[in-house]
Amino acid sequence: MTERLEQPTIEKEDVLFKNYGTHRLSMVRGDGVWLYDDKGSRYLDFTAGIAVCSLGHAHPAVTEAIVRQAQTLIHCSNLYGVPAQLRVAKKLTEESGLGRVLFCNSGAEANEGALKLARRYGTRIRADKTKLISLPGAFHGRTFGALSVTPKPAYQAGFLPLLPDCASPPSLADVLQEIDARTAACIVEVIQGEGGVHPIPVSFLRDLQAKLREHQALLIVDEVQTGIGRTGEMFAFLQASLQPDILTLAKGLGNGVPVGAIVARQEVADVFDAGSHGTTFGGNPLAMAVVEAVLEVVSEPAFLKHVRELGEVLRAALEERFTNVTGRGLMWGFDVPIDAKEFVRLAEENGCLLTAVGPTRVRAVPPLILDKQHVDEFARCMDSILALPQVTVPARRQ
Repeated sequence: MTERLEQPTIEKEDVLFKNYGTHRLSMVRGDGVWLYDDKGSRYLDFTAGIAVCSLGHAHPAVTEAIVRQAQTLIHCSNLYGVPAQLRVAKKLTEESGLGRVLFCNSGAEANEGALKLARRYGTRIRADKTKLISLPGAFHGRTFGALSVTPKPAYQAGFLPLLPDCASPPSLADVLQEIDARTAACIVEVIQGEGGVHPIPVSFLRDLQAKLREHQALLIVDEVQTGIGRTGEMFAFLQASLQPDILTLAKGLGNGVPVGAIVARQEVADVFDAGSHGTTFGGNPLAMAVVEAVLEVVSEPAFLKHVRELGEVLRAALEERFTNVTGRGLMWGFDVPIDAKEFVRLAEENGCLLTAVGPTRVRAVPPLILDKQHVDEFARCMDSILALPQVTVPARRQ
């Protein structure tokens, strides 16, 4: 008889890369704006999967779309036509005013494709029109191209050299000065999410657009985090009256199902001819079914009005308790009186999930289905934290 050896318990650290650090919580279930961990504890989710789950968790429309599509066809690749791609693309072009759509799998991939598209377009004008410009404080992803326009030394450390001919000037004024005849494009976030939820001044954005047009360069608007209703409009660039040449989307587009999109003016999109770019999974039937369901809900004027109204309720609750509250819709950043990571840990202990985005900076990006009772629950959680001696005493001494 063969002796049966007892298998050792496999801890997460034994089999996974360590790039995400050690997790305090493990989630197993979601319901609307709530998440539940493996111990049965419930948390008010003000992270929404990093601004992804706009319709919350287990939304009936999303669940139905996944089940229905999984029973027919999940994937066939872009070797064949996917009818739902046409319907989703039509909706996105109508909402954005742009001409064509290319589907991919994530925000970083969308930005990567947008940078490729901009360079290909630029070199059709002149061979050395290859410079890509980004703003200080930007975050566009962690792939090599996207990282090359993300001016964060901590993220770039150990990966140099990155993509050549990329510039991230130290100030907004310097960005305008950097634009010249060699510039292919400038990529911007209307509100910098990873940078702490900081809106870029509308006056600068309009000056930037004018300067780019003067030099036949493209404006790429990265709405990976702000798009699909997050700020109370389908796209944040509409609130700044911009006309992007290229728009990138992901996160809220699929409510948790991996999907991204590059939306561009037809003249720009047409430089991607057959074989110039591609993706195996992008725009597969499952992802498109979910995007259709999400867009049907989010694009309703009443839904977007709800986001704006609840955004103001949340803003007021934050301003009563914190300083430097910035954002729009249901996307807010605020300063806390202690270390941000410690504040987030205390929030977890009190049943609320938030994200640290700076030494004393915290981000709140709840699902867009938020109600006032959820804001009230959030406020009670914040009051519990602010009443703690280790939080209030240092604040009073400042």
